[in-house]
Amino acid sequence: MSETEVKISRREQILQAVVHMLEANPGGKITTANIAKTVGVSEAALYRHFPSKAKMFEGLIEYIEDAIFSRTHRILQDFPDAEIRCERTLTLVLSFAEKNPGMCRILAGDALAGESDRLRQRIHQFFERLETQLKQILREAELREQKVTCIPLAATANLLTALVEGRIRQYVRTEFTVTPTQHWQEQWKLVGSQLLRTIGS
Repeated sequence: MSETEVKISRREQILQAVVHMLEANPGGKITTANIAKTVGVSEAALYRHFPSKAKMFEGLIEYIEDAIFSRTHRILQDFPDAEIRCERTLTLVLSFAEKNPGMCRILAGDALAGESDRLRQRIHQFFERLETQLKQILREAELREQKVTCIPLAATANLLTALVEGRIRQYVRTEFTVTPTQHWQEQWKLVGSQLLRTIGS
């Protein structure tokens, strides 16, 4: 195994340790000493891969962004119908959250308390990007399907984003007992049925 491969695997090991600690200790604060102990290295060795704890969190945020937005792009390619696009996009985020409870503490912001403003801004940008994606889907519905949202488009995209963000926060608040997809199919039937109307109707 090359030196580069060793470094990559150690970086991944460190990030996995952080995620596990976030999940296993929902209200706890993550320290570099605890991370180093979990991984089985010294803090000095830890800093060779990540110069700060903030950089570890940034690495996890980048992973979340890549995992979500690479797949939302495929949803847009595979499904022309706006309602299906919205449902698939929101379900994707909720399913990802459910499978990665430790990362939900980052998305909800509670793991970032006391960390740099830059990290909280990255999470803000994540949800802004999701909202922008939903706006794009809804705008295209008007052009491609002759459908418009039942309330103003921006308000609709904001509501859908808030719905997802709220379910993630609930997951964290209940210490991962109320899952993001619980009741989701029934709730989407209500939301989806009121989402769009045909122009002129």
